[in-house]
Amino acid sequence: STYAMMKCVEHGHELVALGNLHPPADDGREMDSFMYQTVGSELVPALAECLELPLFRAPITGDAVDQRLIYERTDGDEVEDLLRLLEAARAEVEFEAVCCGAILSNYQRTRVEDVCERLGLVSLAYLWQRNQAELLAEMAEAGVEAVLVKVAALGLGASHLHRSIRELAPLFGRLEGRFGFHVCGEGGEYETLTLDCPLFRRRLVLRGARPLVHSEDPSGMAPVVLLA
Repeated sequence: STYAMMKCVEHGHELVALGNLHPPADDGREMDSFMYQTVGSELVPALAECLELPLFRAPITGDAVDQRLIYERTDGDEVEDLLRLLEAARAEVEFEAVCCGAILSNYQRTRVEDVCERLGLVSLAYLWQRNQAELLAEMAEAGVEAVLVKVAALGLGASHLHRSIRELAPLFGRLEGRFGFHVCGEGGEYETLTLDCPLFRRRLVLRGARPLVHSEDPSGMAPVVLLA
């Protein structure tokens, strides 16, 4: 979460590097992961340039083997990919903490905490358990220009891709009232890509992106559509 990084800086921390776990092909196609956003991962190097930070990347080689709430070290699990990535980064850059953008998912938060504990690091989760409507408005007001790159919920479709969270906030509020929609996308309703924010030294521009249907909904009401 870009905004989670902004909160880290606000609380006096210094950003020293970015980390990204991506699908093995790294060609813009999404893979199902319980832990990581993979749509748009091929653009992370451009985000690192916007932030002027070193980037450490690695492919996701594991699966969600241990799906229990309390994770235990498991060979072949995608959580172990995060551990190896942080080990590789720490061999080159000195850092004491990891920024975690989790808002509602105990599954993700506890796994980041498990990895950090094993490495003697601190997990910083400044967005944890925030009111989502307040947080969405706060992000927009703070200058986070994030656009939707994936939709997967009733009430959203291809026409909502490449539109900003600020623009779509009123729609998200209506969907929350009708369907229990998570306005920050914590239920997997949508994924975003940040094009600009106060931390960026330059703005990211998307050119030539087009909607790609990832999976059809038999009812035709909630297809999964990506911006590719």
